[in-house]
Amino acid sequence: MNKKIGMVSLGCPKNQVDAEIMLYRLKEAGYEITGNEGEADLVIVNTCGFIEDAKREAIDNILELGQLKEDGSLKGLIVTGCLAERYANEVIDEMPEIDALLGIGCNADIVSVVERVLSGEKGIALFAEKEKLDMDSDRILATPRYTAYLRVADGCDNCCTYCTIPSIRGHFRSRTMESVLDEANRLARRGVRELVVIAQDTTRYGEDIYGKLMLAELLNKLCEIDGIEWIRILYAYPERITDELLDTMASQPKIMKYIDIPIQHCNGEVLHNMNRRGDRQSLTELIAKIRAKMPDVAIRTTLITGFPGETEEQFTELCEFVNEIGFDRLGCFAYSAEEGTPAAEMPNQCEKTVKERRAEVIMNDQLRIISEKNQEKIGKTLDILVEGYDNYIRCCFGRSYADAPEIDAKIFFASSSPRPSEGDIVKVEIFDTIEYDLLGQQIDE
Repeated sequence: MNKKIGMVSLGCPKNQVDAEIMLYRLKEAGYEITGNEGEADLVIVNTCGFIEDAKREAIDNILELGQLKEDGSLKGLIVTGCLAERYANEVIDEMPEIDALLGIGCNADIVSVVERVLSGEKGIALFAEKEKLDMDSDRILATPRYTAYLRVADGCDNCCTYCTIPSIRGHFRSRTMESVLDEANRLARRGVRELVVIAQDTTRYGEDIYGKLMLAELLNKLCEIDGIEWIRILYAYPERITDELLDTMASQPKIMKYIDIPIQHCNGEVLHNMNRRGDRQSLTELIAKIRAKMPDVAIRTTLITGFPGETEEQFTELCEFVNEIGFDRLGCFAYSAEEGTPAAEMPNQCEKTVKERRAEVIMNDQLRIISEKNQEKIGKTLDILVEGYDNYIRCCFGRSYADAPEIDAKIFFASSSPRPSEGDIVKVEIFDTIEYDLLGQQIDE
């Protein structure tokens, strides 16, 4: 009987793609993949180690699975991903439940490591150069069949003072355009309709291997692929959002008028201390340019409150900026001091209660902004990518162009007969709102 392998993948979509590649390798080697850890012979925890909450989630999952090992139902436990890469020695010393630990540069060795663990070997620790991370292999999609993340690069050279990604994932490195397009074509042949283009710094794509920013050219080529109908962009660094990129987004109907720009703050001094460029004026001008080229664009951002030295005046400026700009989507996080980062050693660290209060204020303001924006959508008709049917409230649900998978809002709607299938794109007229989400009725075409 084939051994069953389970996978718990935590953190960002980039990490999820790593997990999908490892699962493909295991399936090709003859292992059965299961989504039920309770029936698995071995489970891999693909961890995130970016901030404190992510580390805690990873550790909780490892300890929970360690209990399954004690109970005798689980024969092996392997830990991969960012926590393994960042805290190799600590994890090995403090978590005897783990049979093997792999750095991201050794993901391609997952099959041989699984074989070793299932044969009874313990205490395995493999690490290699981060640049050996496998980005080009096929994968088993953990997303619904109609949506897939398309990673175009890994690593980062921006070196923001609060961020551990360069030390965990290594230097920025793009995939070749041929490799990216080959994968996109394979995904289209498998029925994927929506591509979500990702990297640590997606707008830098191609600069390292082609000598210039190539995201706009890549997007144009992706738009030529039959079967792909929606393309959206996450993780766009503000200084690399070029006129060429915006013109491409505006002119290509397959590209969603949606862009994720993690700006983190608007105050120039705070941004300088974060080792980021720009200030309130430059960000305001950028957003005005984006909206001028794409009037219906949905702009998502993320913010950090309580960065070391952030004064009440600087926080007030951030609040004013958020209310002035009116972001369509926004996530705000209290600063997390991560060991090994320059920011963790800075003076004037903010109290935890101050950081959290400031984040709560921003999110309360954003809820009001979203409520106002949602009211403006009442009476409008939107194209909705159908994601499923909710048996409890007895209606379909899905996403519009303004909503990325897993992080943004939903549209709940009464369907026509016959009920649309998952992955269909249907027209829905909006008639009401509920907090971040919209309510509507499908319109027959």
